[in-house]
Amino acid sequence: MTADLFDAAAMYDEDYLYFFAGSDAGGAPTHGPVVGTAYAGASAAADIVWQLLDLRPGMSVLDLACGHGVLANMLAARGCRVTGLDSSAVFLDRARADAEAMAVEVEYVSGDMRELPEWTARFDRVVNWTTAFGYFDDAVNRTVLTQMARVLRPGGKLAMDLDNLTKFLASYTPSRVTALRDNGDMLVDRHHLDPLTGRFQVERTVVRDGQARRLTFVKRLFGFPELRDWCTAAGFTRVSGYGEDGSPLNAGHNRMVVVAQLP
Repeated sequence: MTADLFDAAAMYDEDYLYFFAGSDAGGAPTHGPVVGTAYAGASAAADIVWQLLDLRPGMSVLDLACGHGVLANMLAARGCRVTGLDSSAVFLDRARADAEAMAVEVEYVSGDMRELPEWTARFDRVVNWTTAFGYFDDAVNRTVLTQMARVLRPGGKLAMDLDNLTKFLASYTPSRVTALRDNGDMLVDRHHLDPLTGRFQVERTVVRDGQARRLTFVKRLFGFPELRDWCTAAGFTRVSGYGEDGSPLNAGHNRMVVVAQLP
């Protein structure tokens, strides 16, 4: 594997949960110009996943880069057998605590999406939600797709939730306050878009309890035709694009949900 493009542990930490996962936080995070989230809440996101992946109780689902387990726990509550994988110990601790509070069973695993465990043909469905794809160089991003294909059973389906590039570019701003709490704590982001690499680079200032720290992160932006071709090269067929409401993708959607199926 090539070197990481940024320090993921510094990005996905307790401060991230403080701003985006608390009862009085700003809701699901967004890393681009559109403030807030296109989904009204975890239940709405679970509804779209359920619909587009034709989920049914008893199906085995991998939530890849599951974060703090919001979607994984919701799908488990609806009767799926869910495994959640993430690289953040902080997120996994929160996911397990929330699963226990909800009285649902989810297998949470610490791991790297670039090198998945020996799960060949284990899952009926793979979910990769809330812009959880595209954080490596292009060769490694493609490897992640082949890993997704490997762990799916024949006929299995993948759903990926990403920024809709068309809307993203139309809404682009050089900087913004991404999250703001009533006590004055905030996240302030400065943006840079590199057209040569398709990477969106963010310089973030975290202001909390009167202290400030800075970090950077990078993600890859995708148009549907490019990601469709990448999925096809990884072995998927019948690749389709939808918006956050489950209808075919158009320029007005904030989110792009790519659904791909194995033969």
